[in-house]
This record gives sequence, C-alpha cells and structure tokens, in this order.
Amino acid sequence: MAMELPHVSAALGVLHPICIARGRNAEVWDESGQRYIDFIGGIGVLNLGHSHPAVVEAVQSQVETLMHSAFNAVPHRGYLSVVDALNQFVPVSYPLSCMLTNSGAEATENALKVARGVTGRQAVIAFDDAFHGRTLAALNLNGKVKPYKSGLGALPGPVYHLPFPSRDSGVTDEQALAALERLFEVEIPADEVACMIVEPIQGEGGFRLLCPQFAKAMRETCNQHNIILIFDEIQSGFGRSGKRFGFSHLGVEPDLLLMGKSIASGLPLAALAGRVELMDALPKGALGGTYSGNAVACAAALAVMDIMQEEAFACWGERQEALIVEAYQTWQSSGRFPMLGAMTGVGSMRGIVFNDTQNATGAEHLAALLTAGRNAGVLLMPSGRKRNILRLLPPLTTEPEILKEGLSLIEQALETLSA
Repeated sequence: MAMELPHVSAALGVLHPICIARGRNAEVWDESGQRYIDFIGGIGVLNLGHSHPAVVEAVQSQVETLMHSAFNAVPHRGYLSVVDALNQFVPVSYPLSCMLTNSGAEATENALKVARGVTGRQAVIAFDDAFHGRTLAALNLNGKVKPYKSGLGALPGPVYHLPFPSRDSGVTDEQALAALERLFEVEIPADEVACMIVEPIQGEGGFRLLCPQFAKAMRETCNQHNIILIFDEIQSGFGRSGKRFGFSHLGVEPDLLLMGKSIASGLPLAALAGRVELMDALPKGALGGTYSGNAVACAAALAVMDIMQEEAFACWGERQEALIVEAYQTWQSSGRFPMLGAMTGVGSMRGIVFNDTQNATGAEHLAALLTAGRNAGVLLMPSGRKRNILRLLPPLTTEPEILKEGLSLIEQALETLSA
C-alpha cells in the first residue's frame, strides 16, 4: 500500500502508510478514525506517552508567557532550570556542565567538537551497528553503510569501528578487546584518538546491552590514554531500560553524555552534558545555537524530569518488562512461530530477533509482521543491520490492559506469518 506524499522528498522513508491525527498515551488514531496501539513511540521519544497531561499543562502555560529567546543572546529561566535539573537527574558522581541542543545529532556533533578541542586530536573510535545521527560527522560514526552513508563519499573523520560486544551480538568482550588492541597496534596509536563513543544499549543496532566487562576495560583504556569516553543515551535514556540511563547497567560513568528523544516528550530538545573541565574548555561562543534550549521545549523537559522519579521507574520498568517477557516466552515455547529468535535488550528496552526460515529471511518475516500488525491495530518498527530485529517502544506509562492488548495483537499478526 503506497501513500501519496506530495512535495515531500522521496529520500524520506516512511514505514507505515497512514497519517496520525491524535494520540493519548499508547493509543493513536489516524485521519480516518482508525485506532492503533503505538509500540513505536516516535522512535523512543514518547516514554511518557502521547500528550501526557502534566507535560501538556506545562507547555500551554509556557506558550502564554515566553515562546522563545535565543539563549546565546538573551538567557531565559527555562534553559537554566533544565541544566540545573539535569545535574540532579543524571546519576554521575561529579557536577555536570551542560548545553542544550535541538536534536540528538546536534548533541553528537558538539560532543565531537568538545573532544577535538580539548584533546587536540581528531580520531574517533565507534562501534559496529551504532547509530548516532544523520548529520555528516555523526553519519561517519554510524556502524553500517546502508542507507545512511551510501554514495556520500568521504565523511569527516578519521573514524575507526570496533565490533560491539554484547550477549545479544555474539561478540565477546575478549574479541572486542583484541580488536581494540589490534587497532592501536596496526591502525592508529592510542595517543592520537580523541574519543570513544558508544551506546550503552544500542537502539538502531537491535536493543543490545554493551558487555559490562568491556565497558569497564574501555573506561580504563580511556583513563590511561587521555581519551574522552562519550556515552550516547539518546534512545536508551530517560527510563527506557528501567533505569534513568543505560550506563547504570554497566557500572561505568562517561566523560560526556548525549541525551535527547524522551527528554521533552515530543518537543525538539536534546543535551550534551559532561565533566566541567571538558565542557568549559572551548572558547566562549564556540557552543550554542539559535533554537537550542527553546523555552517551550524546556518547559516540557522540566515536567518530564519531575514525573520521572525513581519509584515511577521501578513500577513502569518492572511491569512492562514482565508483560513483554511473558508474552515472548509464550510465543516461543508454543512452537508455532519458527521465525522467532532470541530476545535482546534489558529491562523494558526489548527487541526480538526474526530468524531466516526455508520460506523467507528474518527481514522478510519482520516486514510482513509490520504490515500484519498495522492491519490488526498495532504499530511496530524494525531495527538491526539486517532490519530483522523487532524493537518494542511502547510508552513506559502504557496501561497494563493496553500493553496486554498490544501484545495480543502482535500474536495475531504472528499467526499470519505461520499461515
């Protein structure tokens, strides 16, 4: 089924050929009034669901008083309040210095700027299957070519990629450490590397938790060679994994932290935060942006952090994880779905691998599931290098009965694949 998209670039890919008109928590309705349960959540943006009442109230109040002031020219209280709140919200042992941006990709670009400016080095180490954004420098960090890098020629670098060690990737921490050792021996000396950037839990890569042992070794390597360690929590942050940030599963702290997506519950806002000596090292005026830290988006972010308290995370994460894992185990143990592979991720940030069968590849099975799921009334999305991993991103606030209904609709869609 094709959807007419007049005056929209054909280079924009559209996953589902419907047009959403309104949403409430985990439910959305299209322009014809058809209801769906949303397991996409704006690709991880809506951890608090569509139109959370407290966020809506904060945004409406802010619009009536101040919609925007370019912080670089004339500061506003919303920006100051957000960076103060982040200093309390982010679970690190040191005080943070922050800048707000419009998007995760912009946060990535500024992190690279800080790393290069502080170290005087240019090289970056990233990981296979990573995703850090669609701007040019961020593109080169991404851990796959198609569709992001195809035909673009040389990109800002140099960037070196390592295999991503995870219980879900088939790569051990020993193999990744050997690859890192080889990189320093064969490709580039450690003292020419500005930073290492990694997602504690890969998003586009298929919801895979970084091996904690490797994370600790990476931290030690960065300390030894004065390399800046950057954690990208744009998708895994703000409660997605059952904790405020994914790095809490690793027992390691970053030097710089990228945040975005659910930080403002659907309004365009992201952040770069890190150690004061790094974030404050560039010349005055080196960081900033016209819309960065817009007043209305800041009001939304303050509401988000007020709602996201520890007791809420425990309730949401445990409840959602239990229901998703129970459904998956039922599907797998039934023997009715031979294409169903392993479950990836941790907490409430879960993916399901679709394997090849005699009749179709895992990617083909998952593509068919997306269509069948939409027809049944649930919106789903793929991930992974081969687009064969279903990623589940329902709002953390999804009512248990709605989550169960959505999982039941996925099961109905799976039945069509068996047939």
